[in-house]
Amino acid sequence: MEIHTLHYDRKKGWSLTAQPSIDSHRTLIVLFGASSFIESANPIRELLANYPRSKVIGCSTAGEILGTQIFDESVSAAIVCFDHTDLRMASAPARSVEDSFAAGQEIAQQLNDSELRGILVLSDGLGVNGSELVRGVNSQIPPSVVVTGGLAGDGDRFQRTWVLQDGRPQSGFVTAVGFYGDHARIGHGSKGGWDRFGPERRVTKSKGNVLFELDGRPALQLYKEYLGDRADGLPATGLLFPLAVRADHTDSKSLVRTILAVNETEHSLTFAGDIPEGALAQLMKANFDRLVQGASEAAFSTQVSTGVDSCTLAIAISCVGRRLVLGGRTEEEIEATLEVLPKGTKQIGFYSYGELSPFATGTCDLHNQTMTLTTLSEAA
Repeated sequence: MEIHTLHYDRKKGWSLTAQPSIDSHRTLIVLFGASSFIESANPIRELLANYPRSKVIGCSTAGEILGTQIFDESVSAAIVCFDHTDLRMASAPARSVEDSFAAGQEIAQQLNDSELRGILVLSDGLGVNGSELVRGVNSQIPPSVVVTGGLAGDGDRFQRTWVLQDGRPQSGFVTAVGFYGDHARIGHGSKGGWDRFGPERRVTKSKGNVLFELDGRPALQLYKEYLGDRADGLPATGLLFPLAVRADHTDSKSLVRTILAVNETEHSLTFAGDIPEGALAQLMKANFDRLVQGASEAAFSTQVSTGVDSCTLAIAISCVGRRLVLGGRTEEEIEATLEVLPKGTKQIGFYSYGELSPFATGTCDLHNQTMTLTTLSEAA
């Protein structure tokens, strides 16, 4: 297995002037870039022209990760040539929230096979209900298949996102790559680090990923009360106060949900994933040290899954809300992951509008406000 990482800067161009000659049917290119590349995709085309046989997956971001650095208006990429692991691509249109479940079903059906060991999914970040997308994927594959990934970002603007479809940045799609064979080693870890505060409230009115009422009160009104002066910056400032959602008082598994949009007329909030009616929801706020510790714990979880391998690619997908909260300390969380991962691990990633990973074990869930890591390596 051979791994190379590289970076594109609009002033300097690609960081590797001589790109590695490892194009093959077992080569994977993973690429994360600013949303503006949907209009100026020449650098992406330039890179991919050298790898006509390789599989390619990528999406837009709220910040690009390379090693221990974070960039904006750039492209971070990894080129991975597997020795034994076979790869297969899949894609499906997702032009509205209603398409989400079917899109998940379609990509899983395209990839499902007795040799399938894992799927990396990247999705449009605005027009997709991540919970329904994951349900669609899970409905078509066995629980033993590891599913991870994320929802594309657009900084804190929430205007447009893209995924690579046929090598071009396009909105309204979900794409995925499947990993096949017993040599594939796919690790996963997803941790938060937020503190809960205030009362736990009942979701009294919702539809899918749209929340209308908590304890019979308009959800948007409640959020504005908590945000105070920051309410004028919604939906972006809502990222500072995500919701922890669980089914009932007996449920020990809470999923975090973050805001994508607000509707002033309906006094509602649209989240990246479902907010089930009857569920319990509680506001959360940042704890800086615990956010960084959460990133370390996510990295540790990947090794529990797969063991230690020095030739490893780590794909770090962290929520845009974490970046907004951590501010100048944001790089601490991606430094924390590499401190735990095997020495020599190459890391790329992006800041997202949602993260896909098993909660700890089992089937995939949609998460928000987590650091989610996927590690790729091979057994000899």
